[in-house]
Amino acid sequence: MPRIHFLNVGKGDCHIIEHFSGRVTMIDICGGNTQEEMLNASSIFRTLLEDVTPKTTLAGDYGMRNSPTNPLTYLKNNGIKSPFRFILSHPDMDHLDGFEALCNQVGIANFWDNGLRKEKPGFEGGPYSETDWDAYEKVRDKKREGVTVVTPIAGAKFSFANAGDPENRGDCLQIVAPDANLVKAANESEDHNDGSYVIVYHSAGGKIVFPGDAHDGTWEYVLKHHSSLVANCAVLIAPHHGRDSDRSYDFLDTLKPGLTLFGYAESEHLGYEAYTQRDLLKITNNQAGNVVMEAKTAGIDIFVENRKFAETFKAFNANSTCCGSYYIGTISNPDKT
Repeated sequence: MPRIHFLNVGKGDCHIIEHFSGRVTMIDICGGNTQEEMLNASSIFRTLLEDVTPKTTLAGDYGMRNSPTNPLTYLKNNGIKSPFRFILSHPDMDHLDGFEALCNQVGIANFWDNGLRKEKPGFEGGPYSETDWDAYEKVRDKKREGVTVVTPIAGAKFSFANAGDPENRGDCLQIVAPDANLVKAANESEDHNDGSYVIVYHSAGGKIVFPGDAHDGTWEYVLKHHSSLVANCAVLIAPHHGRDSDRSYDFLDTLKPGLTLFGYAESEHLGYEAYTQRDLLKITNNQAGNVVMEAKTAGIDIFVENRKFAETFKAFNANSTCCGSYYIGTISNPDKT
């Protein structure tokens, strides 16, 4: 069955989809240069999940940010194929950290380029590697042998992504942003967050929305032109790692996610309030570590890496695991309710 992996990669993003077709999608990469000795520590978490009542209420800092996952090691350890497609939401280094190693050690067949262009950033004294940027430019500019570059934007219909087998839906990936105007504006303003890809994965268990670092301009476009495609989603990956970036959160009133997954950001920058005010369920990487989802017709089963967190849920079963993570509950399919 399809599996979706929301990886704990520090202050960046990396998501993996294992499709029913057997193809693999990777959206962004971060933590790909993390050293082995820094991996595989343990910690804790706690938050509510729909239809699952925790035994106790925990509070505080659960520290999974100190146990980052290297996506390349994760692929290997879980027997996941090399990506058929790599989707770069936008060219910031916290979405490209480890890209060179991904290309050299694992390989990618296709690269999605939405047309965003920015000057090469400075690297001296910083946390990122210049070689990752160089590898990105080489792929983007079609100079790496064996990688096909495609340039789809909002509304694109094409083979394997959302056309062709199975059932003439391909891998059920739909692009709802950016369009050409958003890309042009983002390049001119140099605010590349508002040119981020926003991808809807129409899983068997409900829609999962991957919005990159989308800001207000992107959401205004999506709600105006593609609101039906994002409405009442099962899972939302919180835009911009869940950071509070002085944005409007009105988009949540349309998406109404059954569960929102937050990446890691310093606590003072996390935009929890808008979700809490709407009584929306949420999980953070810092609480749960990696999150794995299995899509079934009835909904999406949720598994979390952190056993201490998992044990707080009535649905916890030590024998029900997936990719090193423990079952904690199911998000009902909004399309079936």
